[in-house]
Amino acid sequence: MTETTSIAATTTAAAPRKPLVLVPACNRMLGEHPFYIAGKKYLDAVRLAGATPLIVPSADAAEIEVLLDMADGVLLTGSPSNVHPSHFGEEVHNPALPLDPARDSWTLPLIRRVLARGIPLFGICRGTQETNVALGGSLYQAVQEVDGHDDHRAPEGEPAAVQYGPAHPVEVVPGGVLEPLVGAVSFQVNSVHGQAVKQLAPGLRVEARAPDGLVEAFSVADAPGFSLCVQWHPEWLAADNPQSVAMLTAFGQACRRYQFAKSQEIRRTPDR
Repeated sequence: MTETTSIAATTTAAAPRKPLVLVPACNRMLGEHPFYIAGKKYLDAVRLAGATPLIVPSADAAEIEVLLDMADGVLLTGSPSNVHPSHFGEEVHNPALPLDPARDSWTLPLIRRVLARGIPLFGICRGTQETNVALGGSLYQAVQEVDGHDDHRAPEGEPAAVQYGPAHPVEVVPGGVLEPLVGAVSFQVNSVHGQAVKQLAPGLRVEARAPDGLVEAFSVADAPGFSLCVQWHPEWLAADNPQSVAMLTAFGQACRRYQFAKSQEIRRTPDR
């Protein structure tokens, strides 16, 4: 071994790779051409968590297992599209609103496999709704039309800085995952959604509520790994928001723990 090779090997050994976080993509038509897309702000949030993002376009059942073999975490993004209501036994309420059945077709089974494996999961907006539906819950398709609930949509025609600005407080439920992370009983969040949790799926624990009682965050109570799903958008200007930083830091730490545990398991597995 040459001196140069020795130095390179030492450097590589001293710098283990960052955890790999899968980020499922949305489907979008640009003109007549189909594209897979993922918002840059979500990828930036993964990097802020200290991990490496990998956009995943779609996957069948066999591919899901291969991807999860590589993954140290999964972040489910928000999206302009809604979860198709057929997944919780309803008809489409407003056909004018965008749907993404191709994303639904693989992210819903993906979520169940992620949780079963104990892979850290962080859901944002649509990702939160997907998780609830994947586990047997339902959604309000238009929460602004439900008696007793506020309009949680962003103001139309305003710039993004206004649409994603603070909209209302959330009340943190004591004793859960979120409380020790944010160290507060209440804090301000943005609000950019028309759908929301209606019936919480079995096994989910409420972590925060809006002033109108709407579920704003939950975790999977018996999941073997980290799980946190929030209805607001913590990825928006995340580095400037202490609650966002706290949540993403916890997610990143969980991904690193999972990565380490997986590496130890591989070392213990005998050669075949």
